[in-house]
Formats: sequence, C-alpha cells, structure tokens
Amino acid sequence: MTHGPQLITYADRLAGDLPGLRALLDGPLAGAFGGVHVLPFYPPFDGADAGFDPRDHTQVDPRLGTWDDVRALGAGREVMADVIVNHVSADSAQFRDVRERGDASPHAPMFLTLGAVFPDGASEEDLARIYRPRPGLPFTVMTLGGRRRLVWTTFTPDQVDLDLRTPQAWEYLTAVVDALTAGGVTMLRLDAVGYTGKEAGTDCFMTPATDAYTERIVSLARARGAQVLVEVHGHHTQQIEIARKVDLVYDFALPPLVLHALTAADLEPLAGWLAIRPANAVTVLDTHDGIGIVDVGPSDLRPGEPGLLAPEKIDALVETMHENSGGTSRQATGAAASNLDLYQVNCTFYDALARDDRRYLLARLLQLFVPGIPQVYYVGLLAGSNDMELLAATGVGRDVNRHHYTDGEVADALARPVVRAQLAALRLRASHAAFGGAFEWDLDGTRGCLAWTAGDERAVLTFDVADASFTVHATGPDGEEAVLTDAAVAP
Repeated sequence: MTHGPQLITYADRLAGDLPGLRALLDGPLAGAFGGVHVLPFYPPFDGADAGFDPRDHTQVDPRLGTWDDVRALGAGREVMADVIVNHVSADSAQFRDVRERGDASPHAPMFLTLGAVFPDGASEEDLARIYRPRPGLPFTVMTLGGRRRLVWTTFTPDQVDLDLRTPQAWEYLTAVVDALTAGGVTMLRLDAVGYTGKEAGTDCFMTPATDAYTERIVSLARARGAQVLVEVHGHHTQQIEIARKVDLVYDFALPPLVLHALTAADLEPLAGWLAIRPANAVTVLDTHDGIGIVDVGPSDLRPGEPGLLAPEKIDALVETMHENSGGTSRQATGAAASNLDLYQVNCTFYDALARDDRRYLLARLLQLFVPGIPQVYYVGLLAGSNDMELLAATGVGRDVNRHHYTDGEVADALARPVVRAQLAALRLRASHAAFGGAFEWDLDGTRGCLAWTAGDERAVLTFDVADASFTVHATGPDGEEAVLTDAAVAP
C-alpha cells in the first residue's frame, strides 16, 4: 500500500479552522503528509462529544469554514472524514421532531428504542448480554410525544442510536455520504459501526447485521469513488476478519505492542502480530481517543482465544504507562473521569513513554516502517504532554490528549529536535520509492530490522529496544547512507 502518511487532527485545536489547517499543511508541514483526516467538522464541532454528536452531518460548521474549504484542503492530498454511523445528536432536527410528535413523526422509525429491538420485552439475560464500552446499560429515559421511552444511547445520552433496519436511517446515511464525497472527501472513516447491528439474542456488537450494514455503506462509498476505513476496537482476530471485507482497518494492536516492546524490552509479542496482521491497515500510535488495550488482550467476545499480550503483561504495561506519565493518565482514565471507556488508557503517547525523546522517535519509526497507511495524531506530531488543565475544566478523560494549540505553541513545538526528527522521518516515508515495494522484517531478542525494497531502492530501520538505539539507512544519489539516527535527539 503506497498511500503517504496522513495527519489526524481537529481543525480548530491545531490551526483554528479549515483554511488555517490547509496553510499549515502547505507551509511548515509540507512534504510530510499525503493526506489529512479532519476529525468532525460538522455542527457543532464542539458539542458533547467533540463533534461525534452531529446535529447536521451534511454541513460544515460555519465557524470552521465551508465545503469549498474542504475541497481546497483536498487539492493535492487525500481528505478523510468521519461517517458517524451509529448515532446522531439528541439535538438534531430529526430527533427533536420525534421528541415532540413521538410515533407520528416521519423520523420516528430512524431511532432505536429498547422496544424496537426487543418487541416482546427483554429478559435480565438479554440485557446483561449487551456489549457496551462503558459501564451500565445503553438506555436513556426520554419523553417522545408525551410517552416515556427507553431510547438506545450506546455512548452518551446526547447521542441517540440509529435503527439501520429502516429506510429512514438509510436515507439519512446516504445523504451524509453524498455530502462528504461531493465536498471532496475521498476516504470515509466509519465511526462506531460495530454497534449498529443490534439484534435480540445477541450481544448487539459485531453481529451478522453489522456485516451487512458495513457492506452496504462500503458499496455506497465505492460507487462515489471513496475508500472506507472501519473503526472497531475488539479482539485482534476480529480485525483480521474485517480486513477481508473492507478497504482499510485500523491496526489498534500496534500501539500497545510498541509500548510493551519499548518499556519491557520484549519484541516477541510484536513479532507474533507482524506475522499475522492484515496489510490493508491504517497504523496509529495515539488518536483522539485513548490508547487501546482491549485490542491486544483476551475478549469475552472471543471466549477461550488468547490475546496478543498475556493479562499479566497488559497489567504491567498499564501500570508502567501510569508511572511514566507521573500519574496523570491515571487521573484521566476509568472511574477517575467521565467517558468511562473500558478498553483504553487516556494518555498522550509521549507521556506514556515518560517523555523520552529517543524511545518516542523509535516508536514513530516503527509505525512508519510497518505496512499500511501511517496516521499521525496532531498532539503526537508535536510530542505533546497530557493537558491536565483541559481535563480539569471538562472532566472528560480523553481531553487529556486533545490540547488546543495556539499559533505560538505550534511554532515552539516545530522547533523541538524530536518534532523535527519526526517530520524528517515522515518526509522519507512520504517520498522514498522503497516504500512502494516489498517489506521484510526480522526481530530477535531486543533487536530488530524492518526493511523496504523496490528494485535498487531500499529503506532500512535497525534498532534495539533495550536502549532505544536506532539507525535509518536509505538509498540516495550517493548510494545507501544513514539518514536518521538516535543522535537526532538527546538520550
């Protein structure tokens, strides 16, 4: 897969708005990224879930720009945007009409209630079986047309789940895909699609209905010239299965495996994953969500199947991350903060590695050399630390890794050696012909080698996770030479 690296960012938190983001990509970040994933820019981009609760999924929030700005952003690069498949804002025009008119609203079939999935009632066993990434049951009591109902709200009470069994829901989703692709978006990320297939008698996660809905959206996207990335956290075997059916999946197992390798000096679990992982993947270290843990562990969804990391190693990794962050990630994770995600640690990747520039840069190089499309989160690009002030202001755990950068902070970060070295590595990954060729790897003990070869072109990363030493060699006009070493950052 020869796609260049992509930046993942909120337009407002990095550059103020969409024109500002384009100026940054065309200016100091030029040559580093072949694409950009702009996190939700729909009204309201600053809602209850940072844009993942759209009131109108077919519009650009005017505070960020226009569809013309999105199209301009796509000049010469790929643009990815989110299709929020599972839910819409409880404040959307459609759901407000349902609140007022109940079943008399033409939009009523579009939204899920407990009775829609369990028309004959749900037993205690039925309810206990439902999979949810947060504690408690996924229902909120609301009054619809004067009648008290249990509305299905998988994530928060502000996000009302869609009923994808209905034509109304598909009219809505088709309009969303049409608006995005007409606006210059060429890659669609399906957010929370794993939760769409609610069926009685199942755990309501990744059911056969989910597969059917995913295939239908993939067909919609491909007919309009777009590729689809599916976002699912779960057992690693699920990612392998999903990858066979869609254009792209996330490699959510990579971040904890890289962290384990660099904190425990143990490459064996990473080697096991490299041997079986799908190549049609988007690789990440951190994202707008936390650092996933469920992706490398055993899962109730796959009883009896081991994870990529043994439970005791996962426990040790999580504790190490908390220690490395000076305890700040502990304050942002689980019962310490809202958004009680059961499957992630809320922390910047830089803090998870104790702000060790060498280990951090090696982690980024490992990501860039593993097959797939590398996506780099804006806070990670700037080697950002946990934003405890924002966490204190909002009480939302994931906000610890969602800093609002000023222009001055961006300029200061771009001058840091660890950030300059990341940009050099990204420009190599974006431009060197070797990455369009064949990949080979060898991991032995604490040492490893990842290499790409295309004819006479070659790029090689050699490293040792014990001391975070590394060298990148690449062919150039004068033959193969070292183009980046651990000397780029202080030990």
